Amino acid sequence: MSGAQRELTMRFLAEPADVNYGGKVHGGVVMKWIDQAGYAAAVGWSGRYSVTVAVGGIRFVAPIRISDLVTVTTKLIHTGNSSMHFAVDVRARDPMLDPTRERLCTHCVIVFVAMDEAAGKSIPVPSWTPQTEDDRQLAEYALKVMELSKGIEQTVARFQD
Repeated sequence: MSGAQRELTMRFLAEPADVNYGGKVHGGVVMKWIDQAGYAAAVGWSGRYSVTVAVGGIRFVAPIRISDLVTVTTKLIHTGNSSMHFAVDVRARDPMLDPTRERLCTHCVIVFVAMDEAAGKSIPVPSWTPQTEDDRQLAEYALKVMELSKGIEQTVARFQD
């Protein structure tokens, strides 16, 4: 049922293959987890195959250590015609310690577009309307992050010519 799943949580265990020489999880591994959780959330909202089109405002706040239990939470914060914007928080903790000792490690906004696989074109997604003041602030945040990302893209493009 599309439009029913606004939030999603996935958990991963930081394994030896995920870490660098310093014993901290590679940023690329964290980004892979973000993309996997975002995909599952986008499909859960749209009911359709979806593709990543942007990641904005990614911020690595604290390291993730080998053997940490990592929780990736996604929350839909804006929809366009075919796009879905999700706020993503990545938290980690030592699984042998109190669960309240979880720490924020990474945050970003990830955008997916629902696709008609046969036609290879984007398709409309169920719309979402903010219901609370917190929801309205998150929706504004999503648009600001994406606007900032567009500005960065335009600046980079000027220097590539």
